[in-house]
Amino acid sequence: MKKLICFTLFCTLTSYEAKAQNTYEEFKKKMNSEYSSFKNSKDKEFEEFRRKINEEYASLLKKAWQEFSAFKGIPVPEEDKPVPPVVYPEEDKGKPIKDNPKPFEEVIPIVEPEPQPEPVTPIKETPKPPVETYYAFKFFNTSLKVRLENKHRFQLQGCDENHISRAWNALSGSAYNNVINDCLAIRLQNKLCDWAYLQMLCALSDAFFKGHCNESVLFTAFLYCQSGYKMKLASANNRLFLLYASNHTIYDKNYWEVEGEKFYPLDCQLNQLHICQAAFPKERPLSLQISSEQLFALQSSAQRTLQSKQYQDVRAVVNTNENLIQFFNSYPTSCINNDFGTRWAMYANTPLSKQAQRTLYPALKQAISGKSQYEAVSRLLNFVQTAFVYEYDDKVWGCDRAFFADETLYYPYCDCEDRSILFSRLVRDLLGLKVVLIYYPGHLATAVCFTENVNGDYISMNGKRYTICDPTYIGAPIGATMPKMDNQKAKVILLE
Repeated sequence: MKKLICFTLFCTLTSYEAKAQNTYEEFKKKMNSEYSSFKNSKDKEFEEFRRKINEEYASLLKKAWQEFSAFKGIPVPEEDKPVPPVVYPEEDKGKPIKDNPKPFEEVIPIVEPEPQPEPVTPIKETPKPPVETYYAFKFFNTSLKVRLENKHRFQLQGCDENHISRAWNALSGSAYNNVINDCLAIRLQNKLCDWAYLQMLCALSDAFFKGHCNESVLFTAFLYCQSGYKMKLASANNRLFLLYASNHTIYDKNYWEVEGEKFYPLDCQLNQLHICQAAFPKERPLSLQISSEQLFALQSSAQRTLQSKQYQDVRAVVNTNENLIQFFNSYPTSCINNDFGTRWAMYANTPLSKQAQRTLYPALKQAISGKSQYEAVSRLLNFVQTAFVYEYDDKVWGCDRAFFADETLYYPYCDCEDRSILFSRLVRDLLGLKVVLIYYPGHLATAVCFTENVNGDYISMNGKRYTICDPTYIGAPIGATMPKMDNQKAKVILLE
């Protein structure tokens, strides 16, 4: 009898489980169906909204043009005469360093990078054909590909407003959705900053249209606009130009002001342009900050041996990525919020490339392993003080030029700002200590926030002390300020 009851109960429970499973599967199908319907509905709404604003933009392209005169590029601010490197006096070596608080004039705060621009709405993928066709191109010797084929090429019959408007309407159809998504995927996968992304779109367009032409400019402008960036189309002498907005002040580059905002040309030496004043919803200017290493194909530069004079075991054979160096050559000199000090922070906050880290950091880590913070920083400081050859920018480049850390490892000469940028990178990466840059009239140095007791010249901020470390005061110990530095006019530049 008990067995019969148990069997009956088992059958009943099994039946309930089966019904429950069926109910769950039906519920799941219903939810999936409802979600699919909701998603399709939203996709249609997004696509319809995007189609509408592109139509409105194309309509404005017919009539919103006006002649503007260029403003002369803002020159790089004149600095005080560069202070030459100084050798620490031999008679002072070995003498104890005394604590000495130093004043400073102001603090230049960190400017946090904003998220990169995004399309005004998500861009719907077009249905995949049985065989997808990709267009391959090179960007700083990096092989990339997007979904483009011959049928996507177009030809502008003229450079007037009507022809450009008709071409924009054709471009804003769904046929180019996939290539926009592919470009944005490349931006994400290769960690391209805004400047690199714009350069990449130019490289794609120039390759696809077999040269820099009006069609290439319009295609670049379309992809850039649809990606969420603020730009203007301009024309002169039957040529089309792309002007981009930046939330940075870019030096030594002519610009046009439209509704109080600066727009810079990619490739234009003219002073008069007809500019379309049409704006796209939610468009945003590009930033020149570089938060991540730009992932270009590796082309190793020539090896270079660097060695500290005081610490013979602090020695490394280094190289970097030649493609990254070429990208840095294209990088415009700029600042944020019209504060020239932010320029150095932008260079110092740019990460050292993985290739440079692979060749430099193991040797440096071994040289500072087991050492106190004071001993470790002393070794890194003397390495930067003595392993590099100092030379003035004017003599090497004909103008002032700051280096990213990779460039200091690459080029045969560097100056005080380049050394300070590299040193700040090494201390933050290898020891995890906070570092600030200190700008004196005509000179750039650093200060390190030790968590151990370290004596010497220092500045105090928010209850913490940062001890002076000068990579251009050759042979100087931690805590020694280079002679004749005017701390009353010193500016502290905070770093990430």
